Amino acid sequence: MASVVIGKVADIPPGERKIVVPFRGRAGIGVFNVNGSFYAVRNICPHKNGPLCTGELSGRVSTDAPASTPGSTISVDGLGEVLRCPWHQWAFDIATGRCLVDPEIRAKTYPVKIKGNDVVVEYED
Repeated sequence: MASVVIGKVADIPPGERKIVVPFRGRAGIGVFNVNGSFYAVRNICPHKNGPLCTGELSGRVSTDAPASTPGSTISVDGLGEVLRCPWHQWAFDIATGRCLVDPEIRAKTYPVKIKGNDVVVEYED
């Protein structure tokens, strides 16, 4: 497995991202800091090839009953762990790349390591 230094930990504070284009001659990757954990995702949505990493980061929304039911509650967890493509709003788990509406579809993810103060992305050579 090969690796490349993307930047310093301080360059990507919690809640922020760094998009590196090109990455290995392709559309690039996004490196995200979610509450101190780093994730790397290829900047291509598997749905229609949109720029996935420029999309909104959100969380998982759940309800205990249909939202129109009086007294129902809506909760959001995992804030910052869901990446939504800006083109069609397809949502992906940032850690696994798994699509939330179709688990058979995945965005490409890469392992990220912190070595000293460097953010390092690993990839198949």
